[in-house]
This record gives sequence, C-alpha cells and structure tokens, in this order.
Amino acid sequence: MSTRTVRALHPALRDDIGDLTTRRPLPGPGLEQVDPFLFLNHHGPQVYPPGNNGLPFGPHPHRGFETVTFILEGELAHLDSGGHESVIRAGGVQWMTAGRGLVHAEISPESFKRSGGPLEILQLWVNLPGRLKMTEPTYVGVQHEDIPTLPADDGRVSVELISGTWDRQEGPIQSLTGVAMTVLRFAAGGRIAAPVPAGRNVFLYVARGSLAVAGRQADAFHLVTLTDEGDTVELTAGADDTVALFGHAAPLGEPVVAHGPFVMNTREEIVQAVRDYQAGRFGGLSASDG
Repeated sequence: MSTRTVRALHPALRDDIGDLTTRRPLPGPGLEQVDPFLFLNHHGPQVYPPGNNGLPFGPHPHRGFETVTFILEGELAHLDSGGHESVIRAGGVQWMTAGRGLVHAEISPESFKRSGGPLEILQLWVNLPGRLKMTEPTYVGVQHEDIPTLPADDGRVSVELISGTWDRQEGPIQSLTGVAMTVLRFAAGGRIAAPVPAGRNVFLYVARGSLAVAGRQADAFHLVTLTDEGDTVELTAGADDTVALFGHAAPLGEPVVAHGPFVMNTREEIVQAVRDYQAGRFGGLSASDG
C-alpha cells in the first residue's frame, strides 16, 4: 500500500445567505472543481431561535448533476416536482439526481420554525457525465439509523457508509457513477487509513475539529486536495468530535459549463435548460411549498 500526500489546503470562504451562516470551500480561489465534485456549501453551525423563518431555499430548478446533502444538526424537509417528499433528521443524508431537470425545495419543517435549535448542513454537488445529464430525476432520503456505521481503531473512528463499499460492506445509496461517500467521525487521536482505488479523485473536507492528513494538519472549514498516486489516505484526528466528509470518484474529464442551477457540457445546453425550465418542462412547486 502507498499513501497519497496533500497537494493543497483550501479554506472555506464566508458567504452568508441572509441570516444563514455559510462557508464555501469549492469552488474557490485556484480550485474550480475536484472532478466530478463541483461545489460545497457548509451552512452553520448555528442555533436558530424559536419562531424563526427557517432555511431560505424555496422552490428552485436543477439540471445536469446531483446534490448530496448531509444534515449534521437539525432537520431538513425536501419536496420536489417528481413527487418526492421527506423530512431527514440529524445524521441523515439526502441524495437527489436532478438529471434532465426538476424543481425542488429544501426548507425547515414547521416544528423547527416553532422551536428552533441547532442547525448544520452541508450540500455537495456532484457532476454527471454527458450521457447521464438527461437521465430521469430521482431522490433518496436516508435517516441516520439506516446508514451503516463501521467502527475502526478500537472505536475511536466511525465510518458512516453512504454510498460505495468499505470493508466489503455496501452503502444504502446506489450512485449512478460509482461515487463512494462517507462521513467520518473521530475521537481525539483516532487514526484510519482510508482506501482509495487507483484512478479516482478524493474528496476530503474537514467540517469539525482537525485532522492530520498524511502528516499535514487540516483544521475545520478546509478542503484538502491530494496527489493522484497512492491507494490510501492516512488520517489522524487532532481533536474530539472531528467530522469529515470523505469520498472518491472517477474523474469525468468533460467540459463543465455552469449557469446558476444548471450544469451542462456546452453553452447551447445551458440555453436549452433555461428554455425548458421557463416552459414548465421541469414541473413545478407552488410558492407556498417554499
């Protein structure tokens, strides 16, 4: 086995959305994507008071990619024009394939608006190859108790397996493109050698605490890019309650043309996406749904 080394650390830049604390490490200065990973927003951590207005993500469209949403604290209600609806609690994950297009809303349940409470949510955008950009939209919501948790390092590390395989176990979500995704939770000093097949790009974001990545310290709110050579990533936690997103995927190597909520391969496809949305071909949700 050989270990990948750190190429660079990329701090998340603060970009609040109204009263929602928001940090974004991807894209950022000098880093457009970690193919096929396109975008990450880290909302929170913060505490909402009772009688709050909740999250501001009312009905909006997407086409050409997937959204993977990790609810670390709080709750998140999802509904979309494909008829999918759920409320996912802390520790759960939402995986939506926008494909040819849909309209969805990600909002706070009424109970959260009434009572308030802690909130921390991360949303990752994963590109789709050209051959799948017009695939049928799908949605899967998985609660924390339905995500396999694999202990490591005598219980000092927990691997929450969302998609792909780890130690011969398989995650509950089947990725169209073989994306592997986990949430790693560490006690101080917890160590793990995370496996990465050859030819795949690593996605690694430290949400809480700190990690030594191949010996180099990465604090909370940092995205870590790694070299291509090697089949493991050595991780050691420097603090209790360290939480990281760790995944890997085969790079697509295709042109990326993005415009707001649409990610396609050409400008012409973006123009068509806008036309299709304006013509109502994505379906819709009422304003009251947001």
